[in-house]
Amino acid sequence: MEVKIRRRSVLMQVIATVLFLSLVVAYAQLEWGTPQGVKAVPVQARGSIFSADGKVLARSVSSGRVYPQGPLAGQVLGMMGATEGLEGLEYAFNHELAAGQDVNLTLDSGIQTAAEAALARAVPEHQAEYGSVVVMETQTGKVLAAASYPPFDPNRWRDYPASARRNRPFLDVFEPGSTIKGLVVAAALNEGLTTPETTYSTPMRRHVGGRWGSVINDAVAHPPTLTTQGILRYSSNVGMSHMVEPFAPERMRGYLTKYGFGTYVDMPVVPTAKGTLQPLRRWDELVRATNAFGQGMSSTVLQLASAYNALANDGMYVSPRLVAGMPAGTRHEVLRPETARRTRAMLQKVIEEGIPGMAGIKGYEIAGKTGTAQVVVDGRYSATVYDSVFAGFFPASAPRVTVTVMVHGAKVHYHGAQLAAPIFKDISTEVLSRWGAIPTVKPAPPKTP
Repeated sequence: MEVKIRRRSVLMQVIATVLFLSLVVAYAQLEWGTPQGVKAVPVQARGSIFSADGKVLARSVSSGRVYPQGPLAGQVLGMMGATEGLEGLEYAFNHELAAGQDVNLTLDSGIQTAAEAALARAVPEHQAEYGSVVVMETQTGKVLAAASYPPFDPNRWRDYPASARRNRPFLDVFEPGSTIKGLVVAAALNEGLTTPETTYSTPMRRHVGGRWGSVINDAVAHPPTLTTQGILRYSSNVGMSHMVEPFAPERMRGYLTKYGFGTYVDMPVVPTAKGTLQPLRRWDELVRATNAFGQGMSSTVLQLASAYNALANDGMYVSPRLVAGMPAGTRHEVLRPETARRTRAMLQKVIEEGIPGMAGIKGYEIAGKTGTAQVVVDGRYSATVYDSVFAGFFPASAPRVTVTVMVHGAKVHYHGAQLAAPIFKDISTEVLSRWGAIPTVKPAPPKTP
């Protein structure tokens, strides 16, 4: 009997020891992150993310999730936690990726690199806080680049603040400023309310809105009368206020809505912001005037690119696309094709006659418009904080690509022509070089004495 009791006692001690060691191992796995077999399977089986030109942007290996291109498109990709996506596409497509499906993007790694490099040069040089770029393929709406600065490497995501992880081209909302003038002029042309040669009285300042209105000012010195073409060249707020006087508020606001402002972009799954348009009941004379030069409304870089892409695409709006194979988004006509072409010619002149050295590329048809928007700080428009903006496309007569740039808070050369336009030029030069595009614009003949 005593022997049996001793044997049972030894057996109980062995079992207790085994259980204790199991608990120790389990605790070590939790405390020190020792690899656990149950977690390795879903990470290794997770689908990869590819660029349109076949570069692997995200994949899983035995050690976990890796991003072979480092910070390239880092904010677009987002990052993973232990078992699931936390931000960006890793989060938006977590279910598909977790099921082992690959995600193929429309991003071109070469154009993405060019956009990120242009921002990385300009933003620090001008002591700005951040910047973003969108490059779209005109006819398809494919997003070829969605770049942000400062950079973000998802391989080391814990080393970065939340602001660096933000996908700014899709999420940051800002007032687009004078870039809107190109779109409103196109709408007025389409309505038969103006022509490129129509002349307006353009003093440097004008009171709009009666007793409860406000004074509108121009920043660039110009003649006392300007044509519509001149209003675009000199970016006259006063001229725009005159031009939209016969524009019925519901019609003008309707055009802005058709351009995509005030609504979410039709791009399923991918997180985006929508910006704002004031409700029609608030569209008095002053709101109509300020919206004509991009104040009192807001947009993302993605929305502004999509709107300008409608000009580039013969008046047809196409929803931007980031993920290949997703259902086609919205397509609708904003302008008649002849109106869009006429506006493109006007915007080409804006570059050629106004800022050829800042945005123009010698030998190529470049069209676009700058914007320098005061930023609202503590409920008031700041006199020191600005957003530098440019939107354009090329070749102007038959565009293939639309590019939009926004840089926030520059302390050196914050005007759109001085900051955003050169970034546009750097990116466009790289794209044209990749195309092997031959110059098509003949140089002007020398002036005769």
